[in-house]
Amino acid sequence: MKSLKIVIIGGGSSYTPELIEGIINNYDVLPVSEIWLVDILEGREKLMIIAGLAKRMIAQADCSIKIVETLDRREALKDANYVITQIRVGQLDMRRSDEYLSLKHGVIGQETTGAGGFMKALRTIPVMLDICEDIEELAPEAWLLNFTNPAGIITEAILKHSNVKVVGLCNNPINFYKKFAKDYQVPMKDVSIQFVGINHLNWITDFYIKGKSRLNDVLAGVSASYEAKNIPGLEWDPIFLQSLGAIPCGYHKYYYQTDQILAEQLNNYKKGYTRADQVQQVEKELFTIYEDPSTMEKPDALEQRGGAYYSEAAVNLLTSIHLDNKQIHTVNVRNNGAISCLPNDVCIEVNCIVENQQITPIQTGNVSPQIRGLLQVVKAYEELTVEAAVTRKIGTALQALTIHPLIPSAKKAHELLQDMLIANEAYFQPILYFGGDHV
Repeated sequence: MKSLKIVIIGGGSSYTPELIEGIINNYDVLPVSEIWLVDILEGREKLMIIAGLAKRMIAQADCSIKIVETLDRREALKDANYVITQIRVGQLDMRRSDEYLSLKHGVIGQETTGAGGFMKALRTIPVMLDICEDIEELAPEAWLLNFTNPAGIITEAILKHSNVKVVGLCNNPINFYKKFAKDYQVPMKDVSIQFVGINHLNWITDFYIKGKSRLNDVLAGVSASYEAKNIPGLEWDPIFLQSLGAIPCGYHKYYYQTDQILAEQLNNYKKGYTRADQVQQVEKELFTIYEDPSTMEKPDALEQRGGAYYSEAAVNLLTSIHLDNKQIHTVNVRNNGAISCLPNDVCIEVNCIVENQQITPIQTGNVSPQIRGLLQVVKAYEELTVEAAVTRKIGTALQALTIHPLIPSAKKAHELLQDMLIANEAYFQPILYFGGDHV
């Protein structure tokens, strides 16, 4: 069996140990011979810590896998079979800046949603497209598994502006599988879920336990949607949930419960902290554990980071592609008519079948008006965000922000954009500017 080379760009991420664990657990079917961990100079210290832990984990598992850490992305990419991207342009300091800037203007401050997600996307898209150029040249047959947030927007940019074979992933779907399996005390293989939507805005229109629909259990209040570590826990209104006729994901709370979420965020902001501050503290604690020579496996503390099980989803998908086992995965791909109310060329997050080196979305059927309305608006925002990052036009950026449901007006969007350009001067100046060609 052909040996595999996997390249992890953003290898110094705190999530990498979970990826290593997943590869180890699937070593009998994934003949991985090399894992290259790639990062930038600013992330070198974390990269070295992660590489040390990865080598200890591999040795403990007695796997014949070579771990290589490097700052040379092009060297790493040569002849790669799979590339996994999990980068954060500007690192956690810029996430904190995004959240504080948003809340300063009285809008939701969140990493992937609203103004925060917009800033992160504009910083990230040019870098990701540069990475894709390297992949096209050095590993043209490689699959790119993208976890870089906002995952749907980044994946759409790659689908529209690159020839790389790309699929986007998130931990949200696998968390639902795990929750329902636990709730009904069955193995995950006995759970089937129908998703419709886009990344961080998908709905469960039905789910089955051993072939029997159990959606009404949730709509009737017997079970509830899971609570992610990074999303405040608020109860759903029963009448709202029943009339919606679907289960929202955790991120819907930013849209459906905006006033409550914003009030909580502003209260914390006035006290001097946001979710980004919590993440920085968790990261600090994690890397202290990672650096300890006695640490030989992924610590349980990683689950507090807010992205638990995303690496499990990645390795499961990677295994399906490699084995061509025709399994179904919930991933981010080009629409191609799967959701009829959205353009064919946009990125959606739905169930897909993996077969013959292709990942094909499964038709979702008609989308109800109560889902379609919000879905179409947020997707239009995502389309404009990708266009703004690629064309470098300030007018397009302003339109993207203005139509986002979490931005209250064009005036507020303009004020936000002006402050964004100042806060992100090192990243936005080559991309967006005032004066000249606005549109």
